[in-house]
Amino acid sequence: MNYTESSPLTESTAVGFTPELESITPVPSNGTTCENWREIHHLVFHVANVFFAIGLIIPTALHLHMILLRAMFAIGCTLYIVWATLYRCALDIMIWNSVFLGVNVLHLSYLLYKKRPVKIEKELSGIYRRLFEPLRVPPDLFRRLTGQFCMIQTLKKGQTYAAEDKTSVDDRLSILLKGKMKVSYRGHFLHNIYPCAFIDSPEFRSTQMHKGEKFQVTIIADDNCRFLCWSRERLTYFLESEPFLYEIFRYLIGKDITNKLYSLNDPTLNDKKAKKLEHQLSLCTQISMLEMRNSIASSSDSEDGLHQFLRGASSVSSLHVSSPHQRASAKMKPIEEGVEDDDEVFEPVSPNAFKGHQLP
Repeated sequence: MNYTESSPLTESTAVGFTPELESITPVPSNGTTCENWREIHHLVFHVANVFFAIGLIIPTALHLHMILLRAMFAIGCTLYIVWATLYRCALDIMIWNSVFLGVNVLHLSYLLYKKRPVKIEKELSGIYRRLFEPLRVPPDLFRRLTGQFCMIQTLKKGQTYAAEDKTSVDDRLSILLKGKMKVSYRGHFLHNIYPCAFIDSPEFRSTQMHKGEKFQVTIIADDNCRFLCWSRERLTYFLESEPFLYEIFRYLIGKDITNKLYSLNDPTLNDKKAKKLEHQLSLCTQISMLEMRNSIASSSDSEDGLHQFLRGASSVSSLHVSSPHQRASAKMKPIEEGVEDDDEVFEPVSPNAFKGHQLP
């Protein structure tokens, strides 16, 4: 049998070193155990981390959240570079934070550029404040809308903007900036158009249903007028690429058509009264809406009914039609148009009326 004999020297060596080996603490092979902590870093290092912490705890609901976040990060990276260069002498820390500083400065510059004040022409500022700003349209988007494919045109008193059965409605869409225009149908006055109102909003709405039509009314400048004019085709393409602005235009044009319908029953409507219509309804308002509903109800196709109303409404003068029953549909009955007195509608109910309805 093969075996190895232990020598006396080996045994004595092992016995002599056993107490010392038992007292030694095992050390990991990677040597990363911290026995002696180094001294605390310089104050600049801690201030840099404070800025990083402030940037991370800024609430996202704050309007300038991203700008403040990038600004705090840029300051923190700058302090890191100072600390690594002057107190740590660490080239790698300085290089990485220089890269991070460049990224944050570029992003911060872009955000500040987007927040820059956009200058709107003085002549267009009234339209923006009255029509677009209440609907939260950004100034830069409004500037894109009015700066690319539109122009400001002038009409002297007595000049014609559109002639009945002659001028095509497919060419343009306009908003009156200054002056006053008069709308008539076969020589009968219908209503006026005042600043900050669309000139041809009913025609713009009707051309979405049928192309190639002519104006059914005559529009003449009653004063020296200036108006903002868009190319119809280019405006349509632009709105297709801006869904938010497309919905804004739908609302503004619908509201303008409604105001024009109100003014058909009130020829004395002026600019001040038109502003009040935006906040409250009148009896003429209810009558106009009833006429529009009856016109739509009397047609088998809702779009055709609306189109007929938009065309037929131009023939309505200041004289009120006693009854709106026209071509009543077999399925829908026209809405009865009763003229009520405001005093009767809002007449206070006596206390005795409540007692009669009380349960026993």
